[in-house]
Amino acid sequence: MGDRELSVGRVAERCGVKVSTLHFYEQKGLIKSLRNQGNQRRYKPDVLRRVSIIKAAQKMGITLDEIKEALSALPNNRTPNKNDWERMAMSWQAALTLRIDKLTRLKDSMTGCIGCGCLSMDVCPIYNPGDRVGQQHTGPVFLDNSGE
Repeated sequence: MGDRELSVGRVAERCGVKVSTLHFYEQKGLIKSLRNQGNQRRYKPDVLRRVSIIKAAQKMGITLDEIKEALSALPNNRTPNKNDWERMAMSWQAALTLRIDKLTRLKDSMTGCIGCGCLSMDVCPIYNPGDRVGQQHTGPVFLDNSGE
């Protein structure tokens, strides 16, 4: 192995994450390591960019599954470059807009109750007369389905 390979501790330090986070990312298939003769993890320097992209995407609300899907679409599982990042960001914008809209509707209805605002668990005179929704569904049906 070459001198340019980084230990798990060094990658964690450089990326501002815990070692356990790197192990988790590796377990999820988001990053990969090599092993030295002592069976210690070693990373190529490009893992720093990959982890940075994972962190940036997560801060925007992108799930690890969505990140993994985007990264796995790259040829030879290479580290994303600037153009790749732009494509990934563009592909996530529509999904983020939908999430923002849903969260805005949820925020605006929070002071009501668990769905419609009447505070009745059994009978809602506006949206759920005779508790007809409760006969077919469980949980906060109106909040779960708002805008989808």
